[in-house]
Amino acid sequence: MVKNLAKFQRRMRAIPLSVRLEVARQLEKEADKIVKLMKAFAPKDTGALAESIGWTWGDAPKGAITVGKVAGNEYDRIAITIYAGGTEGTARRQARSSGSRRRDQRRGGYFDSDNARFQEFGTVNMAANPFFFPVWRAE
Repeated sequence: MVKNLAKFQRRMRAIPLSVRLEVARQLEKEADKIVKLMKAFAPKDTGALAESIGWTWGDAPKGAITVGKVAGNEYDRIAITIYAGGTEGTARRQARSSGSRRRDQRRGGYFDSDNARFQEFGTVNMAANPFFFPVWRAE
């Protein structure tokens, strides 16, 4: 439980709309700057990963890497979600290594994955190519 939550919410609601709009405009500017840098650092094999990097006032695409998430609006927040991946271009249908592709398909042995996570964190077969969190930490 958050102490003095009601008092905090009253204070947030007391902030004039013009101030809230200016804060939102500034958040958008900063998000654009961070997204531009992330795109510059993203691996450019096909360009799909760099194109998938963006920001939104709502939820990121399913499977995308995000900086963080605050659930709901319980603290009268103004927040932007910066994300990478979660798009058709970065999605991969990966076969499990338990046999032939046809057999795995019949068994439901496939899983959906996203190239953004593989690039950021690496795999047992591939070194990481971090582009997301280093930029976030630097900015």
